Amino acid sequence: MSTTAPGPDGLPRCSWCAGASAGYVAYHDHEWGFPVADDHRLFEKVSLEGFQSGLSWRTILDKRENFRAAFKGFDFREVASFDEEDVAHLLANAGIVRHRGKIEAVINNARRACELVQEAGTLAAYFWSFEPAAHELHAHRFVSVSRSSRDLSRDLKRRGWKFVGPTTMHALIQAMGLVNDHVEGCVTRAQVEEARKRFKRP
Repeated sequence: MSTTAPGPDGLPRCSWCAGASAGYVAYHDHEWGFPVADDHRLFEKVSLEGFQSGLSWRTILDKRENFRAAFKGFDFREVASFDEEDVAHLLANAGIVRHRGKIEAVINNARRACELVQEAGTLAAYFWSFEPAAHELHAHRFVSVSRSSRDLSRDLKRRGWKFVGPTTMHALIQAMGLVNDHVEGCVTRAQVEEARKRFKRP
């Protein structure tokens, strides 16, 4: 079971960011778990969670600005137009993870995102429809796969998305604030809980 660990300022935080860089601690303090409704940020999160598969999140976070530049700020409408020449350029880009399957998955998913927006109105409306009910939130603590992540993964795969397995989607659910998985005693947990209360669901 996860515990807290003192951060650089001595305050308790989720133990997974213990001894981490300032950027990683800032990600924990100001991004992870806070609710997100912006479609470009959501597409970025889906894409980067896919790139993280099999790798350290610290590796992805360190390269995030390079990913943003390479994928047009994760504007899925622009990425949807990428062709094989763009793939070749991305495979030559040492600033990102040069994995053909993951790169092609982002492009494929951008096209699927365009289709999804036509149906649901926004990506936010779609992803937030998978928020667990209040009585189910405790079941999402300290696990790597949840019922919501299985349901989300299954539906995205049905729609043709790639690199969206249930473990990857559980990480997305945590990161975008569908649940508050900061541990009890973490200095950020109450802030996230308050942000979730104020957040207007799309």
